[in-house]
Amino acid sequence: MQNTTQTLRYLSLASLITVGLVGCGGGGSSTPQPPQPPAPNPTAQQLPLLGEYISRATFANPHAHIPAQCFIETGGGTQNACLFCHTNGVAALKLGNNNPQAGLNPNIGNLQAEYAFGVFDYPQVVNSSINPWMNTLKPEVLHTAVVALGADAADWDMQTYIRQNNWQAAFAKRAALGALTSWDAGVDSPFRVFPSLNPDDLPAKADGFVRTNNPAGSLFQDEQGFMTGWRAVNFMPYGIFTPLAGSVSGIYIRLPKVFMQTASGAFSTETYAENLELVTANIQNRLSSGQTHYVGAASNIEIVRGQYPLGTEFAHPLHYVDVQADGSNPAVSPFPGTRAHRVKEVRWMIKLHEWYPAEFGNTLKEESAPVYASRTDGWIENGTGWIIGGFIEDAKGELRPQTPSELTQCVGCHSSNVRQSDVGQNPVFTSGTGNTIDSTWALPRKLNGNAGWGEMNYLGFKANPNASANQTPGTLTMPEPVNRYAQQGEFRFFLDHVVGISLYGDMPATVDAFLAQKISTAQGYSQDWPDLNAAIATKNVVAIEQAQRQRLALIREFTAKGAYLDSAKRILPELFLPTLADALEAARRYREVVVTQRFDFGKDVFEKTPASLQYFRDEANGYAHQNGTPYVVSEVVTDRPINTTVGDFTYGMGIVPTLIDENKPFSAGGTFAPDYVPLLAPD
Repeated sequence: MQNTTQTLRYLSLASLITVGLVGCGGGGSSTPQPPQPPAPNPTAQQLPLLGEYISRATFANPHAHIPAQCFIETGGGTQNACLFCHTNGVAALKLGNNNPQAGLNPNIGNLQAEYAFGVFDYPQVVNSSINPWMNTLKPEVLHTAVVALGADAADWDMQTYIRQNNWQAAFAKRAALGALTSWDAGVDSPFRVFPSLNPDDLPAKADGFVRTNNPAGSLFQDEQGFMTGWRAVNFMPYGIFTPLAGSVSGIYIRLPKVFMQTASGAFSTETYAENLELVTANIQNRLSSGQTHYVGAASNIEIVRGQYPLGTEFAHPLHYVDVQADGSNPAVSPFPGTRAHRVKEVRWMIKLHEWYPAEFGNTLKEESAPVYASRTDGWIENGTGWIIGGFIEDAKGELRPQTPSELTQCVGCHSSNVRQSDVGQNPVFTSGTGNTIDSTWALPRKLNGNAGWGEMNYLGFKANPNASANQTPGTLTMPEPVNRYAQQGEFRFFLDHVVGISLYGDMPATVDAFLAQKISTAQGYSQDWPDLNAAIATKNVVAIEQAQRQRLALIREFTAKGAYLDSAKRILPELFLPTLADALEAARRYREVVVTQRFDFGKDVFEKTPASLQYFRDEANGYAHQNGTPYVVSEVVTDRPINTTVGDFTYGMGIVPTLIDENKPFSAGGTFAPDYVPLLAPD
C-alpha cells in the first residue's frame, strides 16, 4: 500500500508540473514569437515513477549518508572543516533549513565538537563510527583491487581519457525517449530522468541562458534562439568540487513554463529572468519587503521564504579537472573553469512537493528509515520535497544510473528533516547539513549580478598555454568573493579555519611548498612555515601538535596580510589550482574507482592516506579502537569508540570529542564557528 500511495503522489504532481513545462506558443510577448516547435509526444508522462522502500542494512555501505570528510581528525582542534556543514546559522535565519548542528538542537548536539555519528536500530548493521570509506582511507586497498582486474593504472593515457565526451552518448539515450522539454520522459527506461540538457547546446550564451538549434528541445524562442529554459549559474565553491580537490562543477537551473510567461501568457525572456532573480534573492535572503509573489503568469504563486517553487530543476555535471580548459579551445573542452570534456557524473534534482521546515522543531528523525528509490532508474527521494537523480561512469567510462546506495551519498548532503510521525508506515529517510538552503548549495553562493549568470568558470580561470606540467597552469581573473556575515573574504575564512584546501583538511605538496616559500621570519612572519611531514616522521606527538598549532597561527598571519591575494584581490592561483601533472594523477586515482566500480567505498582518492585521517593524539585526549586496542602514532583511524551503555539516549552513538574547543576564541587560536552562513556579500 505504501508503494501505491507514493506512486500516485508522484504521478499527480508529475502531471501538474508537466502541464507547466511542455507545450509552446502564445502571442503578445515582449520578445519575438516565431512559429513554435511541435509539442512533445502526448503519451509522455503516462507511466509513474516506480520506487520502493529499501533498507540501508542491505547496502555495502549502510552509512553512505555520512560523508568521508566527517571522519577526519582536526589536528587537535586546529583544523575545523566541520563548520562548513555543521552550523546553526542558516537554520537560525529560518532560511530553508531546520537542521542546526552546532548545538542549537539539543537532540542533535554539536557536530563540530563531537564525532556523534548516529546509529541504526538494526542489530546486524555495523555502527557508523567505523569508517567505511576504504578507497579514501587506504588507497592501497583500491589499487590492489585494480591490479586484481589485470589493469595497470600507469598505462592509462589520462589526458586523452578526460578529453573524451561521455555526456553526449548518455543524453542521446534520453533524447530517444522524447519529451525533451519535460523533466521525465514518462516511459520505462533507465534514462527517463536523465536531465534533458543537451551538452551540444553548451556552453550557455553570455547571459547564461541555454539555447538550442533543435526546436524539439525548446520551450520558446527569443531574439537569440530557441530557449531550453535552462540557465547556467556561476558560483563560489568551497572545499569540495574545486580544481585542487579533483572535481569541478557546472550548475544549471530551470523553472516551470509559467515562470517564463507574461500575465497574458506570452513567453518572455525578460519575465523569466526577473523570476529567476526573485528565486535567487529569496534563496540568498535579500528579498525586499514588497516582493511577495513571482511575476507574470506566476504572479499568483507566493514566494516561500528560503524555498524554491515547485517544479524547480537543477542539472549538475561533475567534470574531471583539465587545467588547460578555459573555454577558449573546444579541442581541449568546450567548458571553462578547468572543466574537462569528460564528466564523472551528471546529477539532477527536481522539487516535487512542499516541505515545511518549521514542522520538525527539536524532535528526532528516524535513523533507521529506509530509502525510497528506484533500483534501475537512478533516482532517490530526499524526504524533503526533492527527487535526486544521478548517473555515474560504468567500468568503461560510459554513464549509467546510480544505485540506491550510491544515491544515498547525495541525500547525505542534499536534505533536511521532516516529522516522522506523519508519514505513515515507512518513515522518510532524511539526512542533510546545517548549511543548505532548501537542500541546495550552489544558488545560495551564486556570484553577484550578471557575473553569476553564466557557465561555472571557477573565478574566471584563464589557462597559461606555456606552463609546464609542474607549473601553476594559469590565473584567476575575478576577485575573491566576500562572505556577507563574516565580512571577510570567503577563501580567507576557509584557510583561517581549515588550514587546508579541501574539507579533508589536506594540504597538497605544491601548496605546502608555496607556503613554505612565502611564510618565513625573513619575510616578517613570527616563524618559518613548519614541515608537518618532518614532524610526523619523528612520531613525536608533542612535535606534531606544535607544528599544527604553528601552521594555524601562520596561515592567519598570512591571510591577515592579504598575502593570499594578488594586487587585484584575486586568490593566488598556487592556492587554487593543481599542476597539470597533479591533476592527471588525481584523475588516474579516481579512474581506479571507476574501473573497479567501488563508488560505495569513496570517490576521493589520495596518493597516500592524508595526515587528517591518521592518529596523532596525546594520552590526555586519546582514544582506542572499539575493541580496546590502543592506537599508535600515525596509525590510520579506522574507528572510534561509541557509547556502549544499553538504555542510554546516546547508546551506540560516537562519543569522541573532535578537540574543537567551543570556548576558545579565534584570537587565541580557536576554530569553532557556530553560525557560519554560506551567503556572499553584494559587490
